[in-house]
Amino acid sequence: MNIRRSAAALAAATVVLGAAVPAVAVTPSPTPSVAIPDGLYGTTDPTYDGVWRQSLALLAQRTTGVTPADRAVAWLTGQQCATGAFAAFRADTAKACDAKLMVDTNSTAAAVQALAALGGHQAATEKAVSWLKSVQNADGGWGYTPGGASDANSTSVVAGAMAAAGERPSEVKKAGKSPYDALVKLSIPCDKAGGGAFAYQPDKKGGLAANADATAAGVLGVLGKGFVTTAGKTSAAPTCDSATAGTPSGLARNGAAHLAAAVLDAGYLKSALPGAEDQPDYGNTADAVVALAAQGATEQAKKPLAWLEQNSAAWAKQSGPAAYAQLIFAAHAMGADPRHFGGADLVAQLDATGPTPQATAKATDQAADADAEADKKDDSDSGYGVWWIVGVFLVAGVGIGFLISGRGRKQQP
Repeated sequence: MNIRRSAAALAAATVVLGAAVPAVAVTPSPTPSVAIPDGLYGTTDPTYDGVWRQSLALLAQRTTGVTPADRAVAWLTGQQCATGAFAAFRADTAKACDAKLMVDTNSTAAAVQALAALGGHQAATEKAVSWLKSVQNADGGWGYTPGGASDANSTSVVAGAMAAAGERPSEVKKAGKSPYDALVKLSIPCDKAGGGAFAYQPDKKGGLAANADATAAGVLGVLGKGFVTTAGKTSAAPTCDSATAGTPSGLARNGAAHLAAAVLDAGYLKSALPGAEDQPDYGNTADAVVALAAQGATEQAKKPLAWLEQNSAAWAKQSGPAAYAQLIFAAHAMGADPRHFGGADLVAQLDATGPTPQATAKATDQAADADAEADKKDDSDSGYGVWWIVGVFLVAGVGIGFLISGRGRKQQP
């Protein structure tokens, strides 16, 4: 889910989700070439990732029981074109989308997952889903842009959007082919190098090369799941099995086996960018945790999750909203508390990158009211005194926890 293969998106890959940003390399963000719009999360140039990071931020908030600010949601819905598609970013939403604007499947699918989870946006999600169906390839998959060759990442994020919108991904077909059919062709047989993994796309000769990012996405895609999921039924350590490679569960298990082996020693995935072979890939490691958990390989996901808890703070701070969202998705999938993630509150850190969420603001006001009420009490003639005040704070704390720590979920198939 990290890598954007279009030329424009590749230019922003390290900004979008920090696919290869080392935890120690916290450098000043480049000056945005456009003004940061009101309501948008993050402070970096949104040209290549505005809709993507906003969608992930809102989805992560919803997942943790936080109600996003109205203007944050309005910013996202305002980015949609009349066709139902989304571009990575529209600086001037008063201007109608035209042929010069590059809309893409990934931004559109991410927006669908977020808006479906938030609820109340059926018209927008239906239009987006209709557009996605209209640009489905004959092999059943999707490319990053309409008409582009199908790839594992785009196909999987769209499959997740279909599921979020109440569709059955296996029944969304073009020329008789479903997303699953496209992903089958991108899976590597067990007896080949990288067996069990998914390739991003075939090379010019039709060969398939294992890609950890595509594999994490592919596992979710064949399971018909989106960014937000809970752990599947715990199973034995996944192994690549050719006998079941023709089934969704078999492909998911084979993909999980590849990911489990990749994180076994160090606890993290390494960057695939040229010249950065030994560099941790934080975003893809978080995605691998989600994929492993979704398949039921929770034991194999524990080590990379623990590694992220100890090592991802600086990366997330530099990379911004989408990075915090990825970590929240990983914690959620494993049943961990994102508010206590390696000593950090990921939810609060995400919230701080944009407009103050409604529920957080309400909870803060309630806590302040409880504090003021406690101060009015005269404890000089009572044996309750300090203990009454302590009780008020405890009740206020429970109230805040109820308001901002409930776990919301997208609809899963």
